[in-house]
Amino acid sequence: IDTYNGSSVVGMLGKKCAAIAADSRYGNQFQTVSTNSQKVYKIQDNILIGLSGLTTDCQSFALIMKRKVELYRIKEDIDLTPKLFASLVSTTLYEKRFGPYFVSPVVIGLDVTDDYKPFVCGFDSIGCPSSSGKFEIAGTSGDQLLGTCEAFYKDEMTDEELFKATSQALICSTERDILSGWGGTVYVLTPNNISVSKLKMRQD
Repeated sequence: IDTYNGSSVVGMLGKKCAAIAADSRYGNQFQTVSTNSQKVYKIQDNILIGLSGLTTDCQSFALIMKRKVELYRIKEDIDLTPKLFASLVSTTLYEKRFGPYFVSPVVIGLDVTDDYKPFVCGFDSIGCPSSSGKFEIAGTSGDQLLGTCEAFYKDEMTDEELFKATSQALICSTERDILSGWGGTVYVLTPNNISVSKLKMRQD
């Protein structure tokens, strides 16, 4: 059921920067319903989360995480680090393990307490974290994304190189997946800002 709507999400790291990209298709299996689906959500100025899976669960989970982060910030009066937010995502998914959210999150962030060290972490639907320190993938084109990310990834990329690598990885993989594609969005986190770029892809 987590492949019902189709989706592709990839997070990748560079030198003091991180990027996350997602396709724009929302479908009911092979029927395309919309081509402007949002799959990446801003949690803080230094943390983004991309959600692939069942769209209704993705939207619900994004709202739950935003609420939990706001409550934490009110109570503790400090911002979360990316690693702490990843732990929050993991425990939130695991507490629903007997009736899970059908989502596969990818979290990226810059740790402002550690000289803007970039962070990426992926999860399965019951919260098991996976952090390679290079890139993380999720969605129906996961097999293709794994190969394209391995091909395009380099150590210590600048934000511009990171944007190109992430864009190419997403485009090349979604063109070989019938359940995702129809355009994409790339978010690049740097210490000063978040840049958002739209990608054009094959419309078939």
